[in-house]
Parts: sequence; C-alpha cells; structure tokens
Amino acid sequence: MIRPVIAIVGRPNVGKSTVFNRLIGKRRALVRDTPGVTRDRLYGEISFGRWMATVIDTGGFDPLAEESLTVSVRRQIMQAIKEADLLLFVVDAREGSTPLDREVGRILRKSAKPVLLAANKVDRMNQLPEIAEMYELGFEEVYPISAEHGRGIGELLEAVERRCPAVEPTTQEAPPTTIAVVGRPNVGKSSLVNAILGEERVLVHEAPGTTRDAVDTEVEYDGRHYCLIDTAGMRRTARVGESLERLSAVMARKALARAQVALVLLDAGEGIAAQDIRIVGYGQEAGRGIVLVVSKCDLAEGRGKARASLEATIRERLAFLDYAPITFTSAKTGQGIRGLFPLIDRVAGEHGKRVPTPQLNRVLSAAVSRRPPTPVGGRELKLYYATQAGAAPPTFLLFVNDPKYLPPSYERYLIRAIRDAFGFVGSPIRLTLRRRRAERARARAS
Repeated sequence: MIRPVIAIVGRPNVGKSTVFNRLIGKRRALVRDTPGVTRDRLYGEISFGRWMATVIDTGGFDPLAEESLTVSVRRQIMQAIKEADLLLFVVDAREGSTPLDREVGRILRKSAKPVLLAANKVDRMNQLPEIAEMYELGFEEVYPISAEHGRGIGELLEAVERRCPAVEPTTQEAPPTTIAVVGRPNVGKSSLVNAILGEERVLVHEAPGTTRDAVDTEVEYDGRHYCLIDTAGMRRTARVGESLERLSAVMARKALARAQVALVLLDAGEGIAAQDIRIVGYGQEAGRGIVLVVSKCDLAEGRGKARASLEATIRERLAFLDYAPITFTSAKTGQGIRGLFPLIDRVAGEHGKRVPTPQLNRVLSAAVSRRPPTPVGGRELKLYYATQAGAAPPTFLLFVNDPKYLPPSYERYLIRAIRDAFGFVGSPIRLTLRRRRAERARARAS
C-alpha cells in the first residue's frame, strides 16, 4: 500500500530523534544530549492500530547557519519536507518559543503542507501553562508530549492520522533485498550510495565520520527492489573515542545483522588495512553474503596493472574470503556502478539457496572417500548423513559419531567440497555437527 509520509522537523536538540524512535517503536536513530547528532534523513514505519505511515527523522534545522556541513543538512531537511504529506514540527517546551523556532515555523508555513506542532519534553503537569506560549508560532493546536516517557504520543498519533491522506492499497510486492554498505571511515560509502541513487541522499563531506546513523534507502533497479543501508565508518576499537562514535559503530554492526548482502568498501588508494580485515570478519561472523567493492578506482595509477595488482593483494590478505567476488567502482565517474546490482542479485540468490539432500550426501561421501579424516586421539570421524538445516547463511547439519573428532582443517575441506559442487558465491557456509541418536545412546550406556 502507498502510505502517507510524515517528516519530523525542528531546530537542533528539541528531541526529534527521540520522537522518531518512539513513533516507530524501536531505537533506530542515535540520541544524545548534544545538538547535531542526526545529519541524514532516516526513514521508519509507524503502525497505529491498522493505520500505517512512513516517518522521516531529520537533522537540526538552522535556516541561518552558513557552515558547509549545516548547509548540507539543510538540503536534506528541505528534501524531506518536499516528500512529506504532513510535517510534525517539534519544539522544546522547557525552553519556550525561540527566534529559531519562529524562523523554522515561517518556512514550514510557506511549504503549504499541513503542520502539527508538538511541544516535547513536557514531563510534569506544572509545565502545561507554559504550552500557551507556543501558540505564538502561528499554528492552530499545540500537542504536549514527552517522547522520552511516551506521554501524549497516542493523542498526537490520532491527530496525525486525521490530517494525513487516506492510505491507498497497492499490489503485494516481494520484500526488497537488503544491502549494508560498510567499511572504514572515508572510504566512499556515502558517495557510492549517492552514485547508485543519482542524488545526494546521504551527506558526503571531506571530514571522516559524517555519517552517524545507519541510513536506509529503498531503490528500484531493473524492476527489482532493494534497500541500501549506508553506515558509519567503523574504526579500530582502540581508536574509538567518544560514546557517540561507539554508538555509531554499534548501529553499523546492527545494519550488518539485518542485511542479506554486505558491500564491504576498500579504498583503491590505500590498499588493505588491518581494519578492513576486521570489518570483513564482522560480515562473515554475521553470516552475510559479501561483495568486496574497491572504491575510488579512478584514482589508481596505471589503471589496468594497478587493478590486477590490487586484486592479487586482496586475495592474498583475505585468503579466508576467497569465495567473495571483487568489483571495482568509482562514484565520481560512475564506473562499475551499474554492474553492482547483477552481482548483488547473484550473491543474494546464493545466500538463500538450498540444495537437495541426496545430492549433498553424494558430494560429502565422495569427499570423505577421496580424503578420509585424520584420526583424533586414535578415533576417526564417521559421517553418517547430512542435510541443509537452513539458508541465509547456508547451514548444513552433519550427523557423526562424535563432533570432537572433526579437526578445523577437515571442516574447511568439507566446506570447500560443498562450495565446489554447489557454488554459494559470496556466502559463508556453516557446518553444525550432531551425534547420531544411536551414538548418543551408546555414549550414555558406556
């Protein structure tokens, strides 16, 4: 269905992200007691009874500031206002009406969109008389709320539902393929997302750490739907200082957990760093399909030779990830951008693939015959039966005489045999070993 869109707008530090998190019922936006935490547009879903809507969280609106980053944030806010069916204007009841609130209110009235005024941080009943001051902003009603404690949210949602256009039913669509774009700070994650979308969807700035939240954006390509998640740059833990940066890193790890495919960005000009290996490990640990994306390849000298040399270095440093495809892109020139989606489709398909049980057992039986397992403590692993227990990531359940007789090297050998037979390009493979029931009974009897 086509849902109404609500944009949350207001000056810095009035609690917009807390309102956003309260409306969607989960913590998606970073919340800190400092202005300027939110910079990009964040999208979420409101579910209120049977009514649903899309809500956009925005950065602090300062129409008068001239700093380059603030100007970029302002562009994001104006785009959210343009997209919205209704504007939720949030002010701070504790501070009263400020000159900046009045300027923001003036701009919102000029948009010709319906506006609801929410006075946030009303935590005590004795604050209610102060709400009267908010009527000077020129809006018909003021809705007192406390986003932190949930007070007044139900009444606000009822008003929002009344003022929004009716929901239009549409045909049911398959859920989008979810893609997390991850990497070190300043490797070009946001530039890549913007290049894919053909617009400045997320902020790009020369200073590392511009992106803080995990920013979801839906995109359609060749009739298929995708959700791109731009994430904050992940630095080495020892170098992560302030708590805000730590929260951003947590959000990035959570984005990996909810994605199907991870695009791990590597900087063509810097080669493979130790942190790149850690980030790849995060993706592997989360069980995501992985595509290695070498960004800024337009900057590489001697393009063809440099590319071949860099690919060889990547394969050497990330030998444990030899199943992941490598592609080269340039957000500046657009090189390699269109080729990303067929690669994502392939990896997503392999990530969710299932193989027939008879074929799996033939492959593993042949692998064991070619190379029997090395005995451990005088006992040898016996593989009785195998089946695929799950997909995304592909997980195989092996019934054996005793899991402790499987050396790590032989586990890697069996995984390689499965991969050679069935592919699973870009996807980690997991083996789970279980004693056969008869073996368990025999062990208890002895």
